Amino acid sequence: MQFAERLQPLTANVFADMDSAKATAAAAGRQVIDLSLGSSDLPAPADAIRAIASALSDASTHGYLLFQGTKSFRQAAAFWYTRKFGIPVDPEAEVLTLIGSQEGTGHLPLAILNPGDFALLQDPGYPSHAGGVYLASGQVYPMPLRAENDFLPVFAEIPPLVLAQSRMMVLSYPHNPTAATAPLSFFQSAVDFCRRHDLVLVHDFPYGDLVFDGSLHPSILQADRDKSISIEFFSMSKSYSMGGLRIGYAIGNAWLIRALRQVKAVIDFNQYRGILNGAIAALSGPQDAVRVTVENFRRRRDAFVQGLHGIGWDVPIPAATMYVWAPLPAPWTEDSIKFCTMLVAATGVAAAPGAGFGKAGEGYVRFALVHEPSILEAAVEKIAKFMQG
Repeated sequence: MQFAERLQPLTANVFADMDSAKATAAAAGRQVIDLSLGSSDLPAPADAIRAIASALSDASTHGYLLFQGTKSFRQAAAFWYTRKFGIPVDPEAEVLTLIGSQEGTGHLPLAILNPGDFALLQDPGYPSHAGGVYLASGQVYPMPLRAENDFLPVFAEIPPLVLAQSRMMVLSYPHNPTAATAPLSFFQSAVDFCRRHDLVLVHDFPYGDLVFDGSLHPSILQADRDKSISIEFFSMSKSYSMGGLRIGYAIGNAWLIRALRQVKAVIDFNQYRGILNGAIAALSGPQDAVRVTVENFRRRRDAFVQGLHGIGWDVPIPAATMYVWAPLPAPWTEDSIKFCTMLVAATGVAAAPGAGFGKAGEGYVRFALVHEPSILEAAVEKIAKFMQG
């Protein structure tokens, strides 16, 4: 049996590899503390749950849901965005319902790239960004993110020959896995660069609310107020702890929204209407649940980072997201996969190897703060014994 060549780059997956390592550790009797996957353990907002529950007994919500049936959700998303960032949004032409932001990053390349075209991606970066490019038979040009540059790409380093074959750039801040943030001035330079080189600018924005200093992280559309080249993906998974419900949306340039809608139309319909009702309730209601979520992750960040500092592991304090991006100490600085597989086998503590997010991620490990502080502190104790022995 023969398979398409586009599957070749998809054989390695950081989450699948760690899932196998966790299963092996559990089978050996280890109690697993899973810090490898950024799946929030917090509950969805009560208003959202009530809206979903009330829909279940309504038989009219049980059928297929096409584009016109998502109008109320698109209106709620547009209103939420305008209220938050002060930019008018047309819910008919500039918003599209998604099955999480990963659907957007995975499917948009099919609408933009011809075989052999380049997409400029962050390295390290979220694996689905590259996956969508490979499925579209495109090529990935990795833009290295380095600590000395605050984990922001340097556009001047992109070779002219690559730029000539490039059709899109994908950014994501606050960033997974490095937890870096980006100022509006950086987004303005990115918009200017993409305009000059005729690139579609894609911004994956699932962590926009998870910022710990109380500030509002900028949207890419604040740098491209006319929505001339940009599209942004927002997910309900992080801010509203609705990851398993798979609900998000795209917002931005009307032609890009239309193109993504064309791809979506031949792949799927939409989620169950009750899920959209829950998302509308979350976006339209009081945002207290978001503030509680941010405070929870701040407390967890402080407990975990303080614990690592206490055992002599000097990690930076992240300003955003639900992750700690930790530079590996000797002798693990060039083998993050070995570190993570040995750590979970010996202690049950699971983390994500930096190499799984791209070549420039080697030498780092990502911890997801998806447990209460007491469990994170217990994880630190196990890590300390592993590193000492």
